Amino acid sequence: VARRLSLRKHPECHSMAGGKAIEHLAQTGNRQQHVFRLPMQQYRNCDFSFSGLQNLVNKVIIQKEKEEGIQEGEILSCVKDIAAAAQHAVAAHIIQRTYRAMLFCIKNSILSSKNATLVVSGGVASNQYIRKGLQTLADANDFALLCPPPRLCTDNGVMIAWNGIERLRAGLGVLHSTDGIRYEPK
Repeated sequence: VARRLSLRKHPECHSMAGGKAIEHLAQTGNRQQHVFRLPMQQYRNCDFSFSGLQNLVNKVIIQKEKEEGIQEGEILSCVKDIAAAAQHAVAAHIIQRTYRAMLFCIKNSILSSKNATLVVSGGVASNQYIRKGLQTLADANDFALLCPPPRLCTDNGVMIAWNGIERLRAGLGVLHSTDGIRYEPK
């Protein structure tokens, strides 16, 4: 969403990562200006998916670009509202699916209802809006919430790359020949 909104060009966000830029702009946006349907409502499971939400947000961005007469890559006047609405929908989806997982674990005796702990890490755990929502969920269900400090909640891609560096240094699982391997960056 940050890439599609061209937030690198936004004066307040030019040096921020996408998720941080969305969170920053959402603080002063009105999430009620755009209401995005939550993904996967028809599925009664604990799975997450954001592709449908991304598609809905993209359609709103295209519509707003037409209304404002701007081209893709220019900053919309309603960028803060779209950021707030998208962040809220992501948070609500995560909270809803996490709640399902908590109930599933308790019902199936995977977790004890006493001393149960919800652990959240990765890039999403650095978002204070999502973190606050998960804290409310944990509190309402007598779960402890553990999150690393935001400075340690790096993007999963960074963590995977770092793991690769460590494995390369240790000589573990390293390919010595890339013949026959085809890869295409997005």
